[in-house]
Amino acid sequence: MRTLSPADCAINTATLGFQAPIGEVIEAVARAGFGAIAPWRREVESHDVAAIARHIRDAGLAVPGYCRSTYIPAADKAGFAANVEANRRAIADAGVLGAKSFVMVVGGLPAGSKDIAAARAQVAEATGLLLRHAKSCGVRLALEPLHPVYAADRSCLSLLSEAIDMCETVEGAAADPWLGLCLDVYHLWWDPNLARDIARAWGRILGFHVCDWLVPTADVLNDRGMMGDGVIDVPRIRAMVEEAGFAGFTEVEIFSAQNWWKRPMDETLAVCAERLASAT
Repeated sequence: MRTLSPADCAINTATLGFQAPIGEVIEAVARAGFGAIAPWRREVESHDVAAIARHIRDAGLAVPGYCRSTYIPAADKAGFAANVEANRRAIADAGVLGAKSFVMVVGGLPAGSKDIAAARAQVAEATGLLLRHAKSCGVRLALEPLHPVYAADRSCLSLLSEAIDMCETVEGAAADPWLGLCLDVYHLWWDPNLARDIARAWGRILGFHVCDWLVPTADVLNDRGMMGDGVIDVPRIRAMVEEAGFAGFTEVEIFSAQNWWKRPMDETLAVCAERLASAT
């Protein structure tokens, strides 16, 4: 397993709480010595995407992923088409940014629905529709399965095994896949089949996100922990991911409304660098 330095790691900008304009965030991440940054659409859309891309390049940073997709399942065909189109526009922006992948958090049940199988079918259909467009933009699609607690509202795709199945169904076998996976320890650490499925994901792992699961957890969305502060065996999972062929940036993504989002960016970045070396 690699010894990590900040240059081997990325900061997902959500970790810094969106407390500053993207230009200031880029400079802070570069100043702290990290090798990459993963921005969110809220920081990019409605701005000059090409100028942001230049700023990132000039700061010496790579872009491993662009977060995240518009939720896909909809109550009717018009809503579904609108969601697909919104993702097409975001994928085009990802291409301008030079992002390796576009992270797909696929959404849960449409309002009023109890049919999770239909929601999953819509996700598979939309992924197939978006894949050709993504190729034309030079961007891979990274399905991110979320913890089952989010199945109703944020992601009907919960298991890594499900996500791999969808990749194989939509794209088929591929020597150089354009449809892959974003693995986040927060969402997958509990899965008893994790080792088996990470090994099965060989060649399709496009992103690897780290943080920690706190006990007790005050909020399942916005109370993630810094690596080493919770119960996730992050080094064990990273070892499995690297054994499955992943050699990209280890990316810190921490949603922490009551803790890390209230701290100065430079402080959070310094702790991220220390914990990446000692607890990851």
